[in-house]
Amino acid sequence: MSAPESLAARLDAAAAAVMPDVIAWRRHLHAHPELSYEEHETSAFIRARLEAIGGFEISRPTPTSVLAELRGGRPGPTLAIRSDHDALPIEEATGLPFASTRPGVMHACGHDGHTAIALGAATVLAGVASELPGAVRFLFEHGEEALPGGASQLVAAGAMEGVDRVIGLHLWALDEVGTVAIRPGRVMAACDVFRIVVRGRGGHIGVPQNALDPVAIGAQIVTNLQHIVAREVDPQEIAIVGVTEFHAGDSVGVIPDTAELTGGANMFSPAVQDLIERRIGEIARGICAAHGATCDYEYTRGYAAVVNDAATTAVVERTARALFGDEAVGPGELVLAGEDFSALQACAPGTFVLLGARNAARGIAHDHHHPRFDVDEDAFPLGVRLFAHAAVALLSAGGAGGAGAAGT
Repeated sequence: MSAPESLAARLDAAAAAVMPDVIAWRRHLHAHPELSYEEHETSAFIRARLEAIGGFEISRPTPTSVLAELRGGRPGPTLAIRSDHDALPIEEATGLPFASTRPGVMHACGHDGHTAIALGAATVLAGVASELPGAVRFLFEHGEEALPGGASQLVAAGAMEGVDRVIGLHLWALDEVGTVAIRPGRVMAACDVFRIVVRGRGGHIGVPQNALDPVAIGAQIVTNLQHIVAREVDPQEIAIVGVTEFHAGDSVGVIPDTAELTGGANMFSPAVQDLIERRIGEIARGICAAHGATCDYEYTRGYAAVVNDAATTAVVERTARALFGDEAVGPGELVLAGEDFSALQACAPGTFVLLGARNAARGIAHDHHHPRFDVDEDAFPLGVRLFAHAAVALLSAGGAGGAGAAGT
């Protein structure tokens, strides 16, 4: 009689078997995108798939999120696996046969793939639930793309209560398919937003001396804000300050009363964050005062930096290397974009992985949030397998204090 098939082999067989469904789920979600906090059909779709898989305790922490807990056959820790499912206000230009059917809304960041991968992992782990120590809690998050962020709302609703560790991944358009970027410590930056309204005095363009031009003043603010990073932030730190919108006036012959500037600031260090918040306001007010104008200044702190727990990361990295080989796994580069996964890491040690999804040979080479953004679906089996095997490894390692134990 042959020996029983190992758990690892059964996980891989189940991952291969569910892959046609994973692809179909992703394509359905891609064709039917919904904006942040409006994901009613999407969350209903997720719940229906989970009910069909079976074995989950399903709840709705917020109107457009889904929580599904899979209890193992014996006591142990609780691991959260997070995915996100909101889309962006972008008109799709991919020409894909499953392109968005909703004008002006598109899955341009890979969240459709994240959801499909999580559903695939849920399917795989449900098949071995009796052999798991502890529980796996799948968090299908809404609203990642827009402040305040779905993760903070899930936390407020109690979705992270009792969680010992949390893991997540992002399909990453800057890395080639087949690669996995994972590192302890800093991964993705904190991201904040600011708004400055310059209040001048309108008038005729032909008599500018009688007006107080907020456009010219605003232009000086834009230029001078660049000195914060260039001359005030330690060169060994990383930071970005940028104005991305400048709105003023509606007639070529009229100097407007006001000009509105909005932008963002990204960084890793809390001290740098404090510096940037203070200096943007001081520069804006100082320039306005020098010209006899005033301004309103608002600074909103968005998502904190994603910082991976070292012990949890070690287990996930060993798992990835065992599955995909050392040549496929590396630390990747620091990412200056933000991610609200950090709100979950504030509740439990966590690890966030970047899964390569670029394939220039197939024309899949556009950045996130681009109208022609796409991901290589060959990355999906890696994501399902990584989630499934890492879940077993982390549950077997016990609580957060045991995260350094060997995986499967």
